[in-house]
Amino acid sequence: MPLFSSKRTVLPIPEGFTAESVKIESSICTGEKTIGFYDPASKRLMYAEAVRSDKDIENFLRRYGIQDKEK
Repeated sequence: MPLFSSKRTVLPIPEGFTAESVKIESSICTGEKTIGFYDPASKRLMYAEAVRSDKDIENFLRRYGIQDKEK
């Protein structure tokens, strides 16, 4: 495995979710943002990751092969 590989593997979108399931939530107390796939049945973000900048959002969408959408 080369250290600086330009080939990126695209992860499949988790089963039961679509590209439209991606949601960004913000904490009321701290303002911390998270991005993940929203599950309406449990009303939770699944596969959630912390967002510190717009670059984190772009990386999440690119990792799952989702075209950039409105933020």
